[in-house]
Formats: sequence, structure tokens, C-alpha cells
Amino acid sequence: MKKLVCLAAALLAALALTAAAAAESQDARLARVTQAVKETLDLDTEIYTEFRGSCSEELVPVWSLNWEKPSGESLSVEALEDGTIFHFYSLENKVSPSSGSRFPTFPDRAEGDRAAAEAFLRRVLRPGETVEPDQENGGGLDASGYSSRGRILLNGLPSPYRYSLRAENERVVSFSRDLPESQTIGGVPGSQAAVRQADAAKALEETQELRLEYVRETDGRAVLQYVPAPGHIFYLDAGSGRLLDITELEAAMSVGAGNLMRAETSAPAAADTAAGEGGMTQAEQDGVERLEGVLSKEELDQALRKTEAFGLSGYALLSASYQTPSSREEDRAVRCTLRYVRTTEGERFTREITVDAHTGEAARVWSAAPWGRAAKLTQEEAQARAEAFLKELCPDRTLGLYEMAEEAVPLGRQSQERPDRVFTFVQLVEGVPYRENAYTVGIDLSDGSVYSLSSEWDDTVTFEKAGDVISPEAALAAWLETHEAVLAYRHVPQALTRTEPLQARLLEEGRTHAYALRLTYRLEQPQACTGIYAKSGEPVRGETPDAANLVYDDVSGSSARADIEKLAAYGVGYAGGSFRPSKTLTQWELVCLVSSLQGEALDPGAAEKNSRDNAYYSAYRLGLLRASERDDGAVVTRSALVRMLLDAAGYGPAARLEGVYSAAGYADDAAIPAGEQGYAAIARALGMASETYAGGSAAVRGEAASMICRLLERAV
Repeated sequence: MKKLVCLAAALLAALALTAAAAAESQDARLARVTQAVKETLDLDTEIYTEFRGSCSEELVPVWSLNWEKPSGESLSVEALEDGTIFHFYSLENKVSPSSGSRFPTFPDRAEGDRAAAEAFLRRVLRPGETVEPDQENGGGLDASGYSSRGRILLNGLPSPYRYSLRAENERVVSFSRDLPESQTIGGVPGSQAAVRQADAAKALEETQELRLEYVRETDGRAVLQYVPAPGHIFYLDAGSGRLLDITELEAAMSVGAGNLMRAETSAPAAADTAAGEGGMTQAEQDGVERLEGVLSKEELDQALRKTEAFGLSGYALLSASYQTPSSREEDRAVRCTLRYVRTTEGERFTREITVDAHTGEAARVWSAAPWGRAAKLTQEEAQARAEAFLKELCPDRTLGLYEMAEEAVPLGRQSQERPDRVFTFVQLVEGVPYRENAYTVGIDLSDGSVYSLSSEWDDTVTFEKAGDVISPEAALAAWLETHEAVLAYRHVPQALTRTEPLQARLLEEGRTHAYALRLTYRLEQPQACTGIYAKSGEPVRGETPDAANLVYDDVSGSSARADIEKLAAYGVGYAGGSFRPSKTLTQWELVCLVSSLQGEALDPGAAEKNSRDNAYYSAYRLGLLRASERDDGAVVTRSALVRMLLDAAGYGPAARLEGVYSAAGYADDAAIPAGEQGYAAIARALGMASETYAGGSAAVRGEAASMICRLLERAV
């Protein structure tokens, strides 16, 4: 109770200061805030030769204070009117060692930095506030010093607010935090709940609903699961016991969001390129062949106009652009996007249709039209138009309407009719929906034409055979067992009134709602669960470990275990739960391992194409290899592994010096080619290889981990 009283007093004082600020001159306000900040942080600012301060106001006044030296070193602080600090940054000029790459090192974590961070937090946190770190030391590489980030607790309860902090050389160099004052109205309510947790859980459980669907798993097989039905998000007010429909309330905050129509965009037309006098390369010829047989824009336009459902009467063809896929893309179809426009009674209408350039089959439709036009079709009639269109587009596919969550219409739009109705149809397998194979169709309510179209479909997925499944009631009971009602401070939209100056000002600015901090219950999962297996009744849990805490089930007998586990502590390694240290190393597996140095651990056997490409792009930037050398499945030899890692770490120029290296001290020195002797010598000096070089032997995953570990241990 004492902490609550202190917090309430601090907030009242802040409000009083804000009210008094109107009668206080700007220079006096700046002097007062500056002195409060200096006292809070015990700052010695005599070393700085320049100071400036400025104030900006949105919900509350925010002061920006900046101290500088001629050398460029600076200190910046952002604070509230009462001196509450929510941003701190200290910049010192440091001479960092030059490096040919951004290959990281293991961090140096000093306990003195942790102590400095804890002391700093005691100074800047207000009464009733504590922190709960969810990540310390950054969990990554090149993180010298101590860093911490997590959430801020109010009166011992979770809140939406977070903080981050970093200390080096036993002093804090950066700090930032969220503040209730900058995001909400009304202050921090009390921490005592009038509703019991059990009663809150019972009321919230009534909002939960599951339905039976096929869900694809990582092996490409779809299995039967009970999954949450799309619906609204609910909190329960801990004071009144009233259910709060957050989806509806947040829709009310969308006033002034515009007409929700995206700006018209156009993909750049393909540039005309002339072949050089020397003829075309094989790659260029392959690219040309992919355009063989494509239809002209006139032919595609004529075909689309014959399909009445596209409603192109009155539209003029504005442009057409062809998109040719790269040789690595799985979908090799050449696409053409045709853009149409019409103007009726001063209103502009646009429609884009993307088709297969060889067949003319529509793949995507997008339109833009004014809101508020009179609807000539009912919901049922629009649905019938969508069903008829899909029956013609894909007659051999079994589809069913997928019930989506009821749309929450923004308050400012409730008096206006949107131009279309959108329906999603998904694949039905023995009557059970599989939502990853789906068509989404929008129907223009003024003329019944296809307003929008998008689809995703994969014919390679296989489906678990239907059979005995648990009842919906049993599935819901199992689902609810994975949840608990958690009491916390949360943001809840609130209608503004003119009862206090801040809200009155926001109303004058055209706002109708703002967030307020409310003490609420919500159903949350201590351990993430996405559904219930329909046959076993077991919860569906995620299988991929947290990248910052990799754990393996197969390294206990490996000589590289210590190195693998040391890397894993920093999020470096493979996702998926297994490392397979004795497996022969492929180029993709090396790229996957090196990409985790940048903060993203991947499972080499399950990574999507985009993830593969991004990992390779990261490897190119690091200098591990060139794009022309990409060969995902190629086996990596020990000498190639050494060369690529040393190039990435910036040792390549030194390793390639001629006439400098002779014998590195390996048992097989005589077998090392002259061009590799520099790499071999540096690898031995760093401990990446010891008694035998064995450059021609295939490397294994465990060796790659150990070599990377030695590089990360090098002196900066």
C-alpha cells in the first residue's frame, strides 16, 4: 500500500507541475528540469562546453537536454516536466580497431557493468516500479559490457511498458523506457482487483471457441487439429468484472485513418535492353526463353474483357508489365500485371489484374474505389457471385466458405458503405477445411464484378486420414487447460470527455478515443500452444527452440560439445533441436551456421526459400563467398572451410601474401598447396587446426563449430 501511495503522489505531482508550467517561463522550466535530471543521475556536467534544451508536447511536456564537448562527445537526456528520465545516451569518441569484416567476437562481460546498471535503475525508476529482465547481456556477440532489457512492473504487476539498458566500463551508456504518460490518459490505477482470478477465468473462457481443421506441419503433412476460431480479443476489467471487447474498442480508435484505400502503385516496367555485339550468354538466352510464347498485352487484355466477372467495361488499359521469375524461384510462371482506370462523375476507379502471361489465367486482382457508393447487391448475392466466379476459375477444386472473424468497422466509417464484400474459400478435405489452400475474393457491391482476388495453393501437401477424433467439448477443455487468467496493467481504448484539460485538448485535435491504463485479466499461455491434436487430445506446441537459447539432444558424445554449447549460449548454431556434429558439412549448412552470427538460427532441413536466400545474402556481405559460388549441396572441405571463415573474419589479404609462409608446423605440411599455406598458418595460429591440416578431407559440422569458436575467441 505504501508503494501505491507513493506512486499516486508522484503522478499527482507531475500533473501539478504540468498545470503550473503554463505560468512559468520557458527558461525557468528548463533550469528546473535540468537541475532535477542532474540530481537524479548525480551528473558532473562541468566537462561539457555547450548545452541546449527544448520542449515538445503531445500528451505531456517532454524535455530534450543535450550536452556536448568540442571533441564531439555528448550526453543526451529526455525527461518529463518532473525530471522523470526515460531516455539517456552517452557518446564517447573511441578508437576502434580496424577490421576487414564484421565477423564478431565473444563479449567481455564485467560484473562492474552489471552493478552500474543496477545502481542506475535504482535512480531512474519511480516508486512502485521494478523491472523484470527477459534478456540480459544481449544474448549475442560483440556485446562487451552488460546489457539488459525486459518489462517494467507497476506495483509488482506486469505492464505493457518495456525498458532497455547498456553499461560499459562500469558506467551506463544508454537507457530507454516506455512511460504511461506518453501513451495513455488517466494515470496508473490501483493494483487491487475486485474480481477473483477464478471468476475472471470462468468469464473469459466463455469467449473461447475451437473448430476442427487440417493444419500443415513442418514435414509437409496436414493433420487434424482443433484450432481457435477467428474472433475478437477480450479482457476482463478487474474492478467491475465487465468483459471488454478490445477488437471493437480499437476499431473505434481508427477515426481519421483515411479512406483505407492504398495509394496506387505500379511495378516498374521491364527495361528494354539491347544485346551486346558479342552475343548473349547462356544465362541471358535462358532468360529470353522464359518469355517464349507469352501473350501480348493486347491479347491478354482481350481475354480479360471477355470475362464478364472482371467488370472491365468502361475501363481503359493504362499499362502492362511482365515479371519474369529468377531461375531459383519455385514458381517459374511469367506474370503480367495489367492496370486499368476509369473516371465516372469525377471519381477515379482503378483495377489491377495479374495473369499467367502464357495462359491468361488470373492470379490476382486489386481494385480501388470510393467508399459510400450505394450497394446494389446483398451479402448473399455477393457471395453467390464469388462462388460462381471460383467455379469457373477452378472447377476441379473442392472449396467451402471459411468463416472469418466479424469485421470491426471503424467508428468513422460506420455511416459509410465499403465498396466490396470479401469472402475466403478454403480447400475442403472430407468436409474439413484446410485454410492454407485458399482463394480470397472481393465482390464490388455496385456491379457484382470481381473487386479483388488472391490465392495460395500447394498440391504437394498430404492429409492425415480422417478417423476418430475427440469431441469439441473435450478439445475445448484441453485448450483451456493451457491458459490461465493473468492480472496485469493493459492498454484499453477509452472514449474522451471534456472533464479534464488533456482529454479536452485531444478532442479539439479531432480524436475521439485514447488509450488508458486499466487493471485487467486476460487468458494467457505460460507455454505457447496453437491448438489441440484432434486424435490424441494433446496440445500443439512449437518445436523450434528460442534462437537465443539453443539446446541440442545429440552432442553429448562429441569432441566438439563444449564449443557447440558455448556457441549455443549466444544463439549461434542450428535451430530444430539437433546439431549432428559428425555430419559432413555442406555449403548451405555452413552458410546457415554463419548466418546465426547475425542473430537468426535456422534449421538447415526446414528453412523456407526466403530464409535460405537471406542467409546467403548475409554470407555474401560478410565475405564468406561470392554469389557466383553458391552451390547449396556442395560438400565443404577442411581447406575451403578455413579459407571461407578467414576471409569472412578479414584475414584473407594477409593469408594471400606470397613468399611469406613456408611451414606451419603441421604433420602434413608438405601436402599443403602453396596457395593455401597462408590460410593454414593463420588457422594454426588461431587454434582452428592443430596437428594435421588435412585440407582435402571433407569437413563435418562439429569442426565448423570449433573453428568458428576459435575465431570468436580472437583478440579484437
